[in-house]
Order: sequence, then C-alpha cells, then structure tokens
Amino acid sequence: MKRFDWINVVFSPFKLFNVRCYVGKTAIGTPYWLPKKFFSYCDLGWKTKWSDVDYRLEWNPVVSFVLFGYQLAFTFYSEHGPAYWEAWLYYNYSTDKTKSKKERIEQCKREFPQTWRVTYAEKQPEMVDYYDRILKN
Repeated sequence: MKRFDWINVVFSPFKLFNVRCYVGKTAIGTPYWLPKKFFSYCDLGWKTKWSDVDYRLEWNPVVSFVLFGYQLAFTFYSEHGPAYWEAWLYYNYSTDKTKSKKERIEQCKREFPQTWRVTYAEKQPEMVDYYDRILKN
C-alpha cells in the first residue's frame, strides 16, 4: 500500500468522495490522537478481516494543519459510509487490472457485494445495493 493511494478513486468508476473542512480549536484526530505538529496526514485506514480480500474501513483519510492550538483539517469521506471505501479497496487491490473498468466492476459486484439491510427511523428495513449509489453512471 502506498501513501495517498486512495486518491486513485478519482480515476476509477466510483463517484468522487466528499470533503469535510474543519476550522477551530485542535479537535480532529488522525486517527487516535490529536495532531501535535504543523502538518499531519492520516492515510485511508483499512484492514482485512476474515480473508485477504475481506476489506474493512478503519478510518477516512485526513489532512490536518495545526498552528497555535488551532486546526484546519480536511477529511475525505463518503456519505455512503464504509461501503464506498471497502468496495473501492476491493476494486483497486483484488480485481484483474488487465480487464476493463466495466469488467472489474462486474467482478466486484459478483465477488464483493455491497447489498446491506438498512433500517431508517420509523420505517421498515430495506435492502440497499450500494453499488447503485457509489458508482458513476
């Protein structure tokens, strides 16, 4: 895994991630502690759980600048939660790179489905296929 490797999502079939900006007293950890120096960077945090292709998101990437106890932090995240980064990790590290993007996405859907049961307040649970939400048209 290379630093800033997650930025390759920009060139993939996945929609662009969101960026949250924080300005204020030092409060955004990277990931377990508050930054103590001028510049701090935290790469996309992930692990494999039950097999070498069972990707799990640990934390989103964060770039932070701290000066005199104040912080400017940029967090790169998806509104679709871990499904976004976990599907991208599978696409990036576990699909056949000799195939087209479309074929690689088909492999993701087949081998690493992102269909989750979601319950919204006061509503019946529903099944959501996050590939419908996280992929570009």
